[in-house]
Amino acid sequence: MEGKAAALEAEIRREFPSFRIRKKRTSRLQRAIDVALRIVTLGGMRSYLTEYHTVLFGTLWVPDGWNTTTDEDRTILLRHERVHLRQRRRMGDVRMTLVYLVWVLPLFLAWGRARLEWEAYEETIRATAEVYGRARAEALRAGIVARFTGPDYGWMWPFPRTINRWFDEAIGRIPD
Repeated sequence: MEGKAAALEAEIRREFPSFRIRKKRTSRLQRAIDVALRIVTLGGMRSYLTEYHTVLFGTLWVPDGWNTTTDEDRTILLRHERVHLRQRRRMGDVRMTLVYLVWVLPLFLAWGRARLEWEAYEETIRATAEVYGRARAEALRAGIVARFTGPDYGWMWPFPRTINRWFDEAIGRIPD
């Protein structure tokens, strides 16, 4: 291990001693989640195993390309996922799961999931600005709006104006 990502991973392990990183393809549960997401999104979410990182019960499940991810991008990703680990600690597993999966609706209006992801994506925006500069952080807008309003997260908050307003506020909190 070397670089900022390794240092951050070590810091996360100190904060969360049971934290570990595992490949999604090695887990039956992660493969089952992939199938379930393909079904409930009518094929809209096809990249769960190959592109998305998922913290579940203190483990970071990573896609196939984890080993080739740059140190900078790993650092940004780990900062995002550390937010979810802290949410889990604050809420507990049962409440976090219910808020993430059910509150208000599992699909199309998932207020709880949107709130949790807003918090984590704000850290992604902040980390991207610190690592790559503000312009690169601002360039995340379209992708983040698409994730919130599209099938990747089950159309969790299908209101682009709301997401854009949140993004403006998040970017505005980053010092120049």
